[in-house]
Amino acid sequence: MALLQECPKCKKRMSIDAKVCSCGFKIGKASGKVYWAEWYQLGRRKRERIGPNKTAAEQRLREALKARTEERYIDKDPAARLTLGEICKWYLDLPEVKAKDTLVRDKEFVGHLKRLLREHTKIKDVTAGKVESYQQERLQEPSPRHLGETIRPASVNKEVSALKTILNRAVRHGKIKYNPVERVKKLQENNVRERILTQEEFEALLTACPDYLRGPVLMAYTMGMRRSEVTLLTWPEVDMQKGFIRLKSKRTKTDQARVVPIHPKVLEMLKGLPRALHTNRVFLRNGKPFYEFKRSFSAACAAAKIEDFVFHDFRHCALNNLRLAGNDYFRIMALSGHKTTSCFKRYNLVTEDELRNLKWASEDATAENVGSGS
Repeated sequence: MALLQECPKCKKRMSIDAKVCSCGFKIGKASGKVYWAEWYQLGRRKRERIGPNKTAAEQRLREALKARTEERYIDKDPAARLTLGEICKWYLDLPEVKAKDTLVRDKEFVGHLKRLLREHTKIKDVTAGKVESYQQERLQEPSPRHLGETIRPASVNKEVSALKTILNRAVRHGKIKYNPVERVKKLQENNVRERILTQEEFEALLTACPDYLRGPVLMAYTMGMRRSEVTLLTWPEVDMQKGFIRLKSKRTKTDQARVVPIHPKVLEMLKGLPRALHTNRVFLRNGKPFYEFKRSFSAACAAAKIEDFVFHDFRHCALNNLRLAGNDYFRIMALSGHKTTSCFKRYNLVTEDELRNLKWASEDATAENVGSGS
């Protein structure tokens, strides 16, 4: 705790014992000098601009010292009272959060956060170090999706991002003053997938899928749309007359509207689907909208004897097939919604069969170049 003075010229704060500022201005008893009180509260430095009255600054500093000595909060911090469980419950009860299509996934993330960080932990005690320990602890836990493997960094990053989102929302609503884990770094992800289905594998998988899942699988495999874009598709988004699916900005990962051409097989499938009276969703299970189908899809993969394949890999399959069909990158990127070629290239895998058919320069042309000294 200290008393500071402000240079009238450059406004820099320094000790009251300083006679000359670093800018060269001689302070002394200069008019315009302002006093500041400085103290530490809950491990964070606080400064308060008092004014030109030194006595008033000294009095304010004594008040802060007295409050700290009596173990009172100088400014009551809500983070010292709110627990992680309370802030998570408040977040999940928000109307805009309840309306999210990914609410089930968010609840799953919150469950892991409360389990390892402890739901009774005060928000002020949820430090960056504690979250980094959480990351390492989660990486050691077995994966429910991949037998014999542990949780992958990408999954942990999503959980920590969910925590940051919750605390940032709490800051905006005035529940807490700042996000204590805002600067926690993501784990490095090595999640480039190299699994592409052959036509025979895809047909076997499609046959093994339950009826309600065949439409989404066919659309994902041929058109490269993301899972949420497929399963949450509505009839107003389908333009069968012109052969396009029109997604608004709020329906895409990049928050940009996108137009996706409908594959002929998908168009034929859509024309045969019944429409429900109580919902405008395209794909239904037992007449009702759905989003989660992890167990059904895993069972279909097992029945088709397909290993190491997830639904998102259909996006790799579709974009790779479009490239092999001779489409240029610009049109494929417009369909997929990729903004950069670096991200787009992750979805295009050159197989050994393609390399085997690599074209070499003709022997005559090579000999001619060598002979001419080129």
